[in-house]
Amino acid sequence: MDRHLEGKVALVTGAARGLGRSHAVRLAEAGADIIAIDICHDLSSVAYPLASPSDLEETARLVTALGQRIVTHQVDVRDLAAMCEAVTDSLTKLPTVDIVIVNAGISAMQADESPDAWDQVIGVHLSGAFNTVQAAAPTMIAQGTGGAIVLTGSVAGLGPGYGGTPCGLAYTAAKHGIVGLMRSYAASLGQHSIRVNAIHPTAVNTAMAQSEEVHGYTESIRQGSTRPVGTHALPFVIAQPNDISDAVMFLVSDAAKYITGVNLPVDAGFVL
Repeated sequence: MDRHLEGKVALVTGAARGLGRSHAVRLAEAGADIIAIDICHDLSSVAYPLASPSDLEETARLVTALGQRIVTHQVDVRDLAAMCEAVTDSLTKLPTVDIVIVNAGISAMQADESPDAWDQVIGVHLSGAFNTVQAAAPTMIAQGTGGAIVLTGSVAGLGPGYGGTPCGLAYTAAKHGIVGLMRSYAASLGQHSIRVNAIHPTAVNTAMAQSEEVHGYTESIRQGSTRPVGTHALPFVIAQPNDISDAVMFLVSDAAKYITGVNLPVDAGFVL
């Protein structure tokens, strides 16, 4: 097994299941210890159940089974103070923060009547990304050893996305905002040898993408749109979490040591 991340510590948000769990386990397989953060409770604008404390415990079990250490925190990424506290506490148990995977995300595509929907979607995706980097970057800078940050965008952040309804607009705006955050952080943190990139997945087999809420929303777009929706250049059904983890592992590895400020679609040619 390739242990090229031996001695590194990776912080992963949304780590209790789905993409976050996949990333945490893959990083652990490569030798990294893990700081796993997840809200572990539902939000009012989200129709499907979010991850639970037991989901986060299962991520911890999978990481420890690989012989790696893991520290877990049930934290809302929208809370900057709580994110900073989580990093501070983790540093009493683990020596560094070398890698940050900004992954926490929700969908509220059919919650347009909810007064909280816009704020929650923007808050988790965009403010949550900002808070995660703000909480971790000072430690990474102080360490003086560089590092890698990967922000999770979406194909919705590289095109017109899922506009037309308030929540579709919120999701699209948040993912476009990820591009701006990534480029700004790549420019400002580069002097500290901290690389910052973004991945932009198409549909992935997770609880969010497979929820009835999202299926119903995308189908309504297909029926009312004059442009192809869900069109991929390559033969495609749905990506698996490990497919996205492959891209993450490349971007945090030394194979990408001179790659920063890049938007990497993992989308079977969707954005074409």
